[in-house]
Amino acid sequence: MKKSFGKQTFMYPMPVLIIATYDQDGKADAMNAAWGGIHDTNQIGICLSPEHKTVANILANKEFTVSMADASHVAQCDYVGIVSANTESDKIKKSGFTLSKAENVNAPVINELAMCLECRMVSYDQASGYMVADIVNVSCEEDALTDGKIDISKVNPLIFDPVSHGYYKTGERAGNAFKDGMALK
Repeated sequence: MKKSFGKQTFMYPMPVLIIATYDQDGKADAMNAAWGGIHDTNQIGICLSPEHKTVANILANKEFTVSMADASHVAQCDYVGIVSANTESDKIKKSGFTLSKAENVNAPVINELAMCLECRMVSYDQASGYMVADIVNVSCEEDALTDGKIDISKVNPLIFDPVSHGYYKTGERAGNAFKDGMALK
C-alpha cells in the first residue's frame, strides 16, 4: 500500500544545476538551482525566485550558463546555493570556482564542472518564478566523453533529494532506452 504525502514538490531525479551570469558591470555570479529540467525541444525550464541576483542578471542580459553540479564539487556547488551575491560580493572567489567566458552567450562557464549549457532567456514569469530559455550550445570536457559522447558516469552529476535535502550521485546503468521494452511488443 502506498503512503500519501499530499501536495509536495517531490520528484526524482532532480538535477542540481549551477546557473552562472554576468551583471551589467561584467562581474560573475553563480547560484545552485534544483528545480529545473528540459522544457521543450532545445529548451530548459527552471524555477528561479525573483529576489536572486542571478535572476536580475539574466533579466538584464538575457543570457546565462547552466552547469551540471558534480560529486567532486559538492561543497562548492552547495556554497553558491546558500550564499547570496546580494550580500557576498566575492561569492565566486570564495567558492573556489574559476571561470571562462562562454563561446556563444555573454555568460561565464565554470571551469571545474564538466558539462555546460549556454542559454538565452525566452521568458520569465515573475509571479511563478518560471524561466524558459533556449539552449544555444552544450559543451563538455573531453575527459568526460566516451567514444565522442557525453558519459554520465564521467560527468558524475548530482541529484537533489527534496525529501531529505541530500545530494546523491547517479547510479549504474539499469537498461537500454528505446530497446528493452521491445521484448514486450
